[in-house]
Amino acid sequence: MGAKRALIVDDSRSARLFLARMLEKYEIDVDSAETAEAAIEYLASHRPDVIFMDHMMPGMDGFQAVQAIKNNPRTATIPIMMYTSQEGELYLGQARALGAVGVLPKQIKPTDVSKVLYQLHLVPDRRTGEQTTFKPVAVAVHDGPTEDQVPAAAAPGPRVLTETSLREQFAELRRALVAGIDTQTDRITAEVRALLLEALPPPPVDAVVHRTPQRPWGWIVASVALAIALASTALWWRDLTVLRSMAKDMEQLRAEVARLASPPAPRVGEVLPPATDDGSTPNGVAPGITAPVAAALPGQPAVLQSTRRAGLTADGKPLVIPVPYGSDALGGARLDTLRQMLDRLTKQGVGGVVDIKTFPGRFCLMGNPTDGYSVAPDETLASKCDLMGNPSDDALSPAQRTPIAFANLAGSVRNASHGNLEVQVASGDPAVTAAPYPQASSELTAGEWNRAAAANNRIEIRLH
Repeated sequence: MGAKRALIVDDSRSARLFLARMLEKYEIDVDSAETAEAAIEYLASHRPDVIFMDHMMPGMDGFQAVQAIKNNPRTATIPIMMYTSQEGELYLGQARALGAVGVLPKQIKPTDVSKVLYQLHLVPDRRTGEQTTFKPVAVAVHDGPTEDQVPAAAAPGPRVLTETSLREQFAELRRALVAGIDTQTDRITAEVRALLLEALPPPPVDAVVHRTPQRPWGWIVASVALAIALASTALWWRDLTVLRSMAKDMEQLRAEVARLASPPAPRVGEVLPPATDDGSTPNGVAPGITAPVAAALPGQPAVLQSTRRAGLTADGKPLVIPVPYGSDALGGARLDTLRQMLDRLTKQGVGGVVDIKTFPGRFCLMGNPTDGYSVAPDETLASKCDLMGNPSDDALSPAQRTPIAFANLAGSVRNASHGNLEVQVASGDPAVTAAPYPQASSELTAGEWNRAAAANNRIEIRLH
């Protein structure tokens, strides 16, 4: 069997080279194309074993290219893996409907590539059961995570790894220092031996015995021993200094690991960092309110202190949580955050109404109603956008805006609190924005507009 061949379609030269290097490690020949049009022209005379297709490209985009390839009987059976920076079930559904076998993130990891090649039987399968960021498009959609599927508190894995690595480096450094001391001792001993040999009197040249003055051998030996002791003491002191420095560095690393394992609590009115549906945030901290929002002050009522610990106050200031474009406002990571908050309020006996409002942002989008829309690249002029709006939110009915998982959560809170705590969900006024949209101009870019849209695509939570 000949070597396998892959085709990479991406307008970014650096992205093509990066993916090509990973594929060549598996002895796979790689061809590349800068545009979707060039890829279709290449397929007219070649047949690769797999195609890696970027989503956003000038001219024909990745979705259109996949549709054209799958509509051609000659190329319809070639597996296509798409990779993109977009997220959400909407994009996965579009890729699956067009015939892509899977979706990879834009920042591709070597383990993701190996799993794709194993899945497509392009290399022998030596995988383990561990899964990383690769997402097959044929994913099973659940109504929502159950109570036993709620992610637990972050385990202290980084601390164990850090201390293990430091212990190994500490042992290696100690071995190197001991070897250095032995080497220095041998060198000093050899130099002393040479000095003693030079100081010995020469043998007599004739039979006449000449009485030579006696040399102070005791002082010489004592001086040599003192030099050796000083050298050993200096090396020991350097070893002790290095060990103290390493101990200090270890304490700093332990403090840093503890700080990362306990994220700072959000303040009242603070906007939480946007979380993706896999539960991660840009800074790597798990979303959700896990620490008191405000310290207890003398004279504050117990109920007010309890609500502050849950991330809410009764003074009308909302807790704001951004929602990524195309994601369910009350699902994914946001559902986990709401579950933690409501469970804490229920356990602390807080009563009242938790008012949750969803606000859609108006995004600068590219695409069409048939193939779907996606967020325009940052450098695109806003005047070139195909749509200014939020079709993924507009297409939802009032019933669809409240997922079954969230409805079950609200019912469980009502039962657990014996009706003392109610949860209400409503659609907010799109005109009420958290960040002003920029003024329209000929130089306005999609990135500037979409940053404001991302801030406005949010949910606000108040306690009454």
